Amino acid sequence: MKRTASLLSAAVLLLVFVPALAAQDDGIPRTASGRPDLNGTYDAATLTPLERPVHLGERAYLTPEEAAEIAEEERLIQEGAVQRSDANREAPPEGGAKVVGLEHTAGGGNEFGAGNVGGYNLFWIDRGTDTYLVDGQIPTSIIIDPPNGRMPPMTDAAQAQLRAALAGIIRPNDGTAWWVEHDGPGPYDGPESLPTSERCLAGFTGAAPTFPSLYNNYKRIAQTETHVVILLEMIHDARIVRLNSEHPGPEVTKWLGDSIGWWEGDTLVVDTTNFRVGGRGFRGGSENTHVVERFSVQHDGNVIYNFTVEDDTVWTAPWTGEYLWKAAEGLVYEYACHEGNYSMGGTLRGARLLESEALSGASTGAE
Repeated sequence: MKRTASLLSAAVLLLVFVPALAAQDDGIPRTASGRPDLNGTYDAATLTPLERPVHLGERAYLTPEEAAEIAEEERLIQEGAVQRSDANREAPPEGGAKVVGLEHTAGGGNEFGAGNVGGYNLFWIDRGTDTYLVDGQIPTSIIIDPPNGRMPPMTDAAQAQLRAALAGIIRPNDGTAWWVEHDGPGPYDGPESLPTSERCLAGFTGAAPTFPSLYNNYKRIAQTETHVVILLEMIHDARIVRLNSEHPGPEVTKWLGDSIGWWEGDTLVVDTTNFRVGGRGFRGGSENTHVVERFSVQHDGNVIYNFTVEDDTVWTAPWTGEYLWKAAEGLVYEYACHEGNYSMGGTLRGARLLESEALSGASTGAE
């Protein structure tokens, strides 16, 4: 009888452990507990756009020849960007380069001498060198649903809110305090008036979900049995995901949202809600946004990153994206974001001077 019981116990143990042992041999890197091992650094840079070019319609994949052409175009752009500058070029105009106003698009051709300093040159840009493969196919866009590979339309209320929010951003710097002519708060009233990314509080590529950018595309994951930390190179956002937990009440909000996670087979699922008002770093989402992300480790150590965004106060339908995080050997260095820290005082003091000149009737554009 005892021998029979022992045999039964052994059979039960065998049934329990054989699947786990088999899983260890499937080529996916795993932790000591058998979970897929996400620990490491990943490069999310890609030439694949977030939204599919309109002319491709619902065409989901590129041919290898088309992907090679995209990579070659980028290579030529980068090659041209490293050419030596002309030593005999003229100095920039006094007061900085001219800024073409929005009226230019309507044929007005207005220009303002407001000291435009330009942007980063391509030495600082690292948006990747090619597209990526998912299940042997080359996607035409990161967004895979809706079927046209583009974000769904925004609600009427969200469009109006976004236009109001962008009013002070898309207008060129014409060297005047144009905002004094409008009722309500101005874009430079105080530190809190400036965007969260400009204040180095949250990255402008989003945290949940997170997107590729022109540079700083590394992600680092630290995984334990109870938590997963996702560190983004862009503005050092660090998301702490509590495994097998619950979200707090709606009164608790966070810049990056509240993230909880669990395992569904070999896929880590992360659910994020409780976003702070004004803390969204991407695409106009609100505090009502709900994001579900899925991290799937591949046999080569790369990770397929899938996400779905839902917010019926902003978009007329949910939308889903997916792209590859490539396993990398490099390290994630500090992103100090000193520009916002040190120049904020100058931004606000300059706004006060412009306001004073505007209210006294002076014109900063007078020569």
